[in-house]
Amino acid sequence: MIKQLAKIFSSLYILQESREVVPKNHEWFITDDNQIIGIDKKELTKKDIDILSTFLSTYNINIPRPTEQEQRWKSRILSNDFQELETPFRFVYFTISKNQIDPLQFREAIYNLFSHPVPILWESEKAGVIIEEQSTFSEEAISYEQIIDILMSDLYTNIRFYVGPYIDTFDKLKYKYDTFLKNVGIAFSYSDQSVVTYIDAISFHFIEQADKHFMNEIKTIVLKELIDDEELLHSIKVFISSNLNVSEAAKKLHLHRNSLQYRLDKFIEKTGIDVRRFNEAVAVYLVILSMMHKS
Repeated sequence: MIKQLAKIFSSLYILQESREVVPKNHEWFITDDNQIIGIDKKELTKKDIDILSTFLSTYNINIPRPTEQEQRWKSRILSNDFQELETPFRFVYFTISKNQIDPLQFREAIYNLFSHPVPILWESEKAGVIIEEQSTFSEEAISYEQIIDILMSDLYTNIRFYVGPYIDTFDKLKYKYDTFLKNVGIAFSYSDQSVVTYIDAISFHFIEQADKHFMNEIKTIVLKELIDDEELLHSIKVFISSNLNVSEAAKKLHLHRNSLQYRLDKFIEKTGIDVRRFNEAVAVYLVILSMMHKS
């Protein structure tokens, strides 16, 4: 096939395994057998690209070439493969700061943190999905907070993770993958945390499903005159997310314990809601979260 294409497009270039200097201004494609080819954009019409895309996949030259394992995973997702699953797995979405780290360097760093190479499905130069198999009893479960600490100290780059649930079947895998990516967008629009799990994101989904007019009414009813006091509301949010522990929250906020206690007392006095009680704290937490949404 490539020989036939070379007869039609004189600028066709076959990318080798090594990361050699590649031609600029080429449109890149990858074949089913993992060969990467580029054709000068000047030689291509929109119709040419549309035709080539029917039997080739477009390819971003700045991301690592897919391994055989990654190709198999991509095929499973696209084809809804029904083969038997041996080990439960989970999708872990990541974002890295563009131009701060080379994707190849990031992949090698991730490989070094696991006991074996893990599949990475790249969505772009700065984002992708790690497919992590569930650890056996003889292995320690990976901590993505620890991974961030290690990578940030070694690579000096900002990283975020969204950790999905473990999956024990390939059934409806395409739907699960697409839903996972949608959930990432929702989670990152509400949270600034470096690591967000699917459990953390459940409250975000409740807010997403709520009537917007209702939520606006609730904000006013619950927060009253404090609705615009961002510093105080941030302190309350940190307190609630710290398991209602004043000392732990004060440490996170870099405040003296008494200073945080003053803010808690002020909130209780102004709203009549005691955020030291679990049921009342949950309601306040959801209201504050709804105000943090980033579109």
